[in-house]
Amino acid sequence: MNLSIFGTGYVGLVTGACFAEMGNKVLCVDVDADKVAGLQRGEVPIFEPGLENLVRNNGASGHLEFTTDAKAAIHRSDVIFIAVGTPAGEDGSADLRYVLEVADTIATHMSSDKVVVDKSTVPVGTADRVRTTITSRLEARGTGCTCQVVSNPEFLKEGAAINDFMKPDRIVIGSDGGTAADIMEQLYAPFNRNRDKVVHMDVRSAELTKYAANVMLATRISLMNELANLADLVGADIESVRQGIGMDTRIGYHFIYSGVGYGGSCFPKDVKALIHTAQETGYRAELVESVEAVNNRQKLVLFEKLVGHFGENLDGLTFAMWGLAFKPNTDDMREAPSRVLIDSLTSQGARVRAYDPEARSEARHLYAGNDQVEICDTSEATLHGASGLLVVTEWNEFRSPDFGHLRGLLKQPVIFDGRNLYDPDYVTQLGFTHYGIGRGTRPTE
Repeated sequence: MNLSIFGTGYVGLVTGACFAEMGNKVLCVDVDADKVAGLQRGEVPIFEPGLENLVRNNGASGHLEFTTDAKAAIHRSDVIFIAVGTPAGEDGSADLRYVLEVADTIATHMSSDKVVVDKSTVPVGTADRVRTTITSRLEARGTGCTCQVVSNPEFLKEGAAINDFMKPDRIVIGSDGGTAADIMEQLYAPFNRNRDKVVHMDVRSAELTKYAANVMLATRISLMNELANLADLVGADIESVRQGIGMDTRIGYHFIYSGVGYGGSCFPKDVKALIHTAQETGYRAELVESVEAVNNRQKLVLFEKLVGHFGENLDGLTFAMWGLAFKPNTDDMREAPSRVLIDSLTSQGARVRAYDPEARSEARHLYAGNDQVEICDTSEATLHGASGLLVVTEWNEFRSPDFGHLRGLLKQPVIFDGRNLYDPDYVTQLGFTHYGIGRGTRPTE
């Protein structure tokens, strides 16, 4: 099929590259001319394993192109995806200005029937607004064209997005029936061969499904963090608890790891948006509100443990930090726990030397001009003379360090393990004081 995708952010770029890989002709549209020029050269502005190769290979084959010419993209496409950002407003609502701007652009240049697909994460009722925007403009132009609007939410995990798209758990298609549903099913046929993964539903149910999925996962994370904090107080080990409940097939092991809170571009924004949607209907989503409150508090837990060890005055102390991205295999620092931790440490006079395998460029941009924050190119460079090590992101390269070498470089042998990577008993035997999440405090022996 001939597809156009408005927006070359995370969702738009992955969607375009994966559809192109299956032989479709894909034209990605963005208003940022410099970004488009870079993509035309095969320069991918985000880190996502496998994405750069897909973009370059399909660009070379002619299946994937990039442009700023919205009119040309609309004319040559049968199906148009809207994959622009929906940032959270101050009240937590999703900002739909870019979605509706694209809808208006589509209606301005349409000269034949189209299927328009909402791929962005949007509140319930957005497809209706997109349809109204397009229909009213088409009627004013008197074109006689028709437009079918579909909700097709994405369920991509940063760090595993290519695999998630190529081998999806489910493909949700929200439509009012008619030919649009059949067209979408044909488009996804290459990803739906082993078993039927397509779930057809009405548009509003599809829109709510996306929010429901992310809020469900965020709830599991916040619940485990709540239990971890309680475990610290009652002398239990949350890792033993995790294994004990994970063996229950009704619960399973996914998303029950305690830590320093969730971040990224999806969970925080979508939790806020669902709270706002509930408020607009006059309903208070108390559980969802608690999920957000627990997560905000959890981002401070490691700092509170550090203050408990060193005291509130951190002037003159330097701390090593391993991990800046909100999760491994991405360079995304949006809403990352590391940012809250860095702000808390520097506000108390401490200096931070931080390392991340992929997020260094973003971190240097965020902390440019802040002489209390140094972004290092290796994990070892953060350690020299540091008063302690904080582990914030569970990158594989942090899982098995040379503890003897690490201890020799640190001024004080103390580890604040925000992702429970290390066995407290083992590192304590090696001479470290270990602070985990829900694992108690293990002073050096």
